[in-house]
Amino acid sequence: MTTAGAAAQLIPSAVDSPAGRPGVEPPTGKVGPVFVTAFAIAQLTLFIALLGPVMVSMALKVTALVGPSEAPTATGLILGVGAIAALIGNPLFGWMSDRTTSRWGRRRPWLIGGSIGLAVCLFAIAVAPSVPVLVAAWFGAQLAANGAFAAYLATVADQVPPKQSATVTALAGVMQSVGILLAVQLVSVLSQDMIGMFMIPAAIGVVGMTVYALVLPDKRLPARPPSGGWRAIGQMFWLSPRRYPDFAWAWVSRCLLILGSFLFTTFRLFWMIDELALNETDATAAVATGVLIYTVVLVVVGQVAGYVSDRLGRRKVLVFASTALFALGLGLLPMVHTVGGFYMIEVILGAAYGIYMGVDLALVLAVLPNPENAAKDLGVFNIANAAPQSLAPFLGAGLLSIGGGHNYTLLYLTAAVLVFVGALTIIPVKQVR
Repeated sequence: MTTAGAAAQLIPSAVDSPAGRPGVEPPTGKVGPVFVTAFAIAQLTLFIALLGPVMVSMALKVTALVGPSEAPTATGLILGVGAIAALIGNPLFGWMSDRTTSRWGRRRPWLIGGSIGLAVCLFAIAVAPSVPVLVAAWFGAQLAANGAFAAYLATVADQVPPKQSATVTALAGVMQSVGILLAVQLVSVLSQDMIGMFMIPAAIGVVGMTVYALVLPDKRLPARPPSGGWRAIGQMFWLSPRRYPDFAWAWVSRCLLILGSFLFTTFRLFWMIDELALNETDATAAVATGVLIYTVVLVVVGQVAGYVSDRLGRRKVLVFASTALFALGLGLLPMVHTVGGFYMIEVILGAAYGIYMGVDLALVLAVLPNPENAAKDLGVFNIANAAPQSLAPFLGAGLLSIGGGHNYTLLYLTAAVLVFVGALTIIPVKQVR
């Protein structure tokens, strides 16, 4: 579907297919600048709201509650439990979005409702008096955010044709990283204002997702598909690797990359304090600068990679190369003993992840089993994002404890090996060049 008149196609949606049929047709016409701009803003603002806590804010909140000695363990618990909510929420809300017959469309109610729910939970985190409250509030925040994100990601399958998919998804990857950057910068400015540190990003997230929901030419589903009973509910979280091997290989590759990445980012602030001998203020500032460097490199490389991939029609080689380069960056971390060395690693990781984000989602869209279940299937794929985030804090804490504690060498070498295996698992994909 083209979006030349996207601004005029505001809610509610018209019924676009005969009654009794889902009416989900694959997109053919290129999306226009209105759609692309709103799409980018939505990704940017959602990740400002969601990943600020993951990167820095939660660590600062937990430190204020339990002190620096207990903060790493408590933070790992909170983020790990919250990732379980993402594991459940993305396929669940994706399935519900695919079946939504609201007059406002299939995706809009989840875009707006999820972002508001996230904001409410972030306020609960800001005022939480204890770690158990933080666990519950972050669990709710992840559920709400994934309700919005499942619908958001499905709009790519709904609206963007394959010949344009890498360019658009590369922009999404860039905006995700810019969102992280801006979130970290906001935290560095608002670190003395606990409520502002969570609520200003939350408000930005609500505004951005609402703007996208208004611009989105979302089709109304005239009739809800058959439920399929208990079997369908079980399949909500599962796609057969035997029936869909390319999807399965792409899933494993993403899972291992995200696991390795989060083994780094979850403990990055503590690593800088323990290994580089920085105080909390200097470590926070160094992380902010590192994320800035990472993001600048990612933005440039990611957009180029998406454009080149669409022009050449090639995905696999770029995904493999980027994942292997990311593994190299992680493997070099044990040799880093200065802030300058850390910044060089961020350059390598930024280039690698830029290429990856510029191409991988386009590859995934090409191997989706069923366009009518795009949100649910992408939700299943997102388990490859969420499950490692749940596992990384626990696995990382265990690796750090080996050999008397603070074993960052083992942590980052393990991360590098896992990511390189993820590069190898993209090779068997046959459906995509």
